[in-house]
Amino acid sequence: MQSNLETLGSLERRLSVTLPAAAIDTEVESRLKRLSRTVKMHGFRPGKVPLKVVAQQYGPQVRQEVLGDVMQKSFGDAVRDQNLRIAGSPRFELKPPTDGAAEFQYSATFEVYPDVKVGDIANSTIERPQLAVSEAEVDRTVEIMRKQRARYEPAQRAARNEDRVTIDFQGTIDGAKFQGSSGSGQQTVLGEGRLLPDFEANVIGMRAGESKSFDVRFPDDYHGREVAGKTARFEVTVREVAGPVLPAVDADFAKSLGVADGDIPRMRAEIRANVEREVKAKLKARLREQVMQALLDATRMETPKGLLQMEIRRMQEGMRQGLTARGVKVNDAIPLPADIFEQQAQRRVNLGLIFGELVKTHALYAKPEQVRAMVDEQAQSYEHPEEVVKWFYAAPERLREIESVAMEDNIVAWALGVAKVTDKTMSFDELMGKR
Repeated sequence: MQSNLETLGSLERRLSVTLPAAAIDTEVESRLKRLSRTVKMHGFRPGKVPLKVVAQQYGPQVRQEVLGDVMQKSFGDAVRDQNLRIAGSPRFELKPPTDGAAEFQYSATFEVYPDVKVGDIANSTIERPQLAVSEAEVDRTVEIMRKQRARYEPAQRAARNEDRVTIDFQGTIDGAKFQGSSGSGQQTVLGEGRLLPDFEANVIGMRAGESKSFDVRFPDDYHGREVAGKTARFEVTVREVAGPVLPAVDADFAKSLGVADGDIPRMRAEIRANVEREVKAKLKARLREQVMQALLDATRMETPKGLLQMEIRRMQEGMRQGLTARGVKVNDAIPLPADIFEQQAQRRVNLGLIFGELVKTHALYAKPEQVRAMVDEQAQSYEHPEEVVKWFYAAPERLREIESVAMEDNIVAWALGVAKVTDKTMSFDELMGKR
């Protein structure tokens, strides 16, 4: 085998490989002989099909398989010989063969990983968010849970926020109906954001049996493109207004939350523990985001196009699966524009490259005891923690996500030891993104 490496750009390379054609012909003949022993063809007994007939029928397919295998193996050998780190998938091109040629030639064009030099973040300032969970947060969570378990009773009054209304509606744009423009007996809880704000604002104040006409303008970025930015005229009739009746905070309420003996203090303790876990996760995510941004701002690199395209495809598929899971029909023939994913995909790829360099340089690998501690912590939110731990450790691939999180924790800890860090106290609403 002979190979020649060309530099086409800062990251792009082309590897030209030459192989003896005789070796390929020999492998093709060998595979055809093996195939002839088992192939079934009309008019011949198994194992008695002439090699010439097998070659006529299967020769082109077998040759393609051999060429594919030979290219993959020889490319891998050449890459190792050249000590190259391939980023993405190579693009193979065959040189058209000539009759009687003694050589087989192909080229592979690909990108290599950039040399990543992580920038200095010593002058970067990172705000470490702080929040201690108080009884007020527990009280607020209890109220949310009460509302989630509310029952509704008909109310002989005007509809207001948090009421459940049952409505009939009919909408038109320029006198014409549109998809989703009508509904009968539709129920919604006002204030939950299921309807457009202007629509809800017009329903608030209406009574059972009352009808009303009003205009609503759809936002320019509305998901229904056929109505985005347009104004619709709606005719709405309220069938029923029902007010919420919240359950009392008593033993039955505690039992509905999984506290078998209905003990209120125990219920509040469990709620506090859950809120503290959520707050801890939010604080950690905010801190991590700042560290990642500081690393990105300090580090300059060229993003391999192949890795970028692979990440975009992963994000597109993730969005398709997410939409399908929410009941939205997504036609595979309808493309999700790559440009809407490109910025986030580039961020992910660059962070991956930075992470890899930091882990290698500073030995920030996930340690077994870290992984076990994180698994134990996750398992505590389940009824049988020991079974969850066994499930994680039953298959190594299940631990990979945990290991990745542990590695990121190590990177954050390293960054906090290098950058300037200031503590910032946050309110609960601010942390949870409610402001």
